[in-house]
Amino acid sequence: MRPTPSQTVGPFYGYALPFRDGGDLVPPGHPGAISVHGHVYDGAGDPVPDALLEFWQADAEGRPGSMRRDEVDGSFAGRDGVTLTGFGRVATGLDGHWAIRTVRPAAVPYISVCLFARGLLHHLYTRVYLEDSGDALLESLPADRRSTLVARPERDGVYRFDVRIQGDAETVFLDLG
Repeated sequence: MRPTPSQTVGPFYGYALPFRDGGDLVPPGHPGAISVHGHVYDGAGDPVPDALLEFWQADAEGRPGSMRRDEVDGSFAGRDGVTLTGFGRVATGLDGHWAIRTVRPAAVPYISVCLFARGLLHHLYTRVYLEDSGDALLESLPADRRSTLVARPERDGVYRFDVRIQGDAETVFLDLG
C-alpha cells in the first residue's frame, strides 16, 4: 500500500483540544512561577488567531511533571493543583497571543514547544530558551537565528517569545522526525 498525502491540520483542534487552565503548568501563587507569553505570526507578519501550542518541560529540580493518570483504567485524572504538570496546551486569541505560567526548567535549559496552525501539513517543533545558555543547539546556530529561540525578559518573572512561522526572523524549527 502507498501512503496517502498529508492534509493540513485544523481548525478543529482549536475547538476540541484546548482545556481549562491549559496554560497553567503551575498553579497561581506557586513559588518561583514565571510567565512566558507571545504571539504567533504568519509569513506576512499577521497574527494567527487559531493556532494551538503545546509545551513540555521538567521542573526546577529537573524532575518530570505531575500529570496524573487514573491507576485503575489509565485515563487522564488531571492536574494535582500543587506541583508542575510538565505539560500545557493553549490556543491563541484573535490577536495571535498565547501565555503560560510555569517555572524555570532544570536539567535541560529550555521549554519544548509544538505548534499546530492552519495551512501546516505537519506540526512544527521549536524550543523556548529563557537565556542564551550555551546549549549545544544554540551554539550551532548563527547569532541572528539563535535569537529566535531565546525569550526576551520583559520584567522580573515575565518573558516574551514570539513564534514566526515564515518570513523575516522566522523561528528556528527542529526536525525531530
